[in-house]
Amino acid sequence: MERTLKDLRLKENGKIIKINGSGPVKRRLMDMGVVRGTEVYVEKKAPLGDPIEVKIKGYSLTLRKEDAEKIIIE
Repeated sequence: MERTLKDLRLKENGKIIKINGSGPVKRRLMDMGVVRGTEVYVEKKAPLGDPIEVKIKGYSLTLRKEDAEKIIIE
C-alpha cells in the first residue's frame, strides 16, 4: 500500500518516491523542490489536517491536503 505525504504524522519524516498527477500542479510542486529522493519532515498540521507544513531542503512549505495526497512517500 502506498503512503502519501498526507498520511505522515506530526514530527515524522519520509522520502519522496513519486509525485502523482500531471500538468501545472505537478510542475508547481517540482518547482517548489518537491522532487523524487527529497527528505520531508512534517512540522505542523492544522486541526483538521489541512493545510500541512513540511520542511523540505531547509525551508518550510505549506501544502493543501489534496496536493499532499499526490506525493508518495517511502
